[in-house]
Amino acid sequence: MDNYITGATIKKLREAKEITQSQLAERIGVSSKTVSKWETAKGLPDITLIEPLSSALGVSVMELMSGNTVTNKNVSSNILRSRFYVCPICSNIIHTTGDALISCCGITLPILEAEEADNAHEIKTERVEDEYFVTVDHEMEKTHFISFIAHLTSDKVQFVKLYPEGNAETRLQLRGRGYLYIYCNRHGLMKKKI
Repeated sequence: MDNYITGATIKKLREAKEITQSQLAERIGVSSKTVSKWETAKGLPDITLIEPLSSALGVSVMELMSGNTVTNKNVSSNILRSRFYVCPICSNIIHTTGDALISCCGITLPILEAEEADNAHEIKTERVEDEYFVTVDHEMEKTHFISFIAHLTSDKVQFVKLYPEGNAETRLQLRGRGYLYIYCNRHGLMKKKI
């Protein structure tokens, strides 16, 4: 891990909870002097105290380690505010309906920022019966491929995982306005307004 808990983080979280050093120390079974040492950068919490410390401060272990707390601001649950995360180690794809602190394979994953699809990643749609045939004219080799195609509207997600040596195509029910997303393992997340 690149991060370890800082005294400033502990102090900020403790003060946000409106508890004293003594109260925090009592909750995790250490002395108030120990908490004071952590907050003044004269010592670090033992690894066995990380979970009790995160619990006492009301945050996840990842939030405690990174110093970034996550507040759920996604009050309306609009699917168009979805976020995608892809693990660079195992290629796990994670979809959330708002900002989140996501980790996989021991690393914190960044939110993928979508760019408008370019000519090399052109997303084409063709109506077939009551669905749309979505294609991306893109190579599908083990080292360079489209990993998924997704369609998002304000209330619906359709997600299709693709694999190398297959075709970059699928059939989707495109109902309502929204976005088509594709993820290229080399060039990142791209979108097209539908």
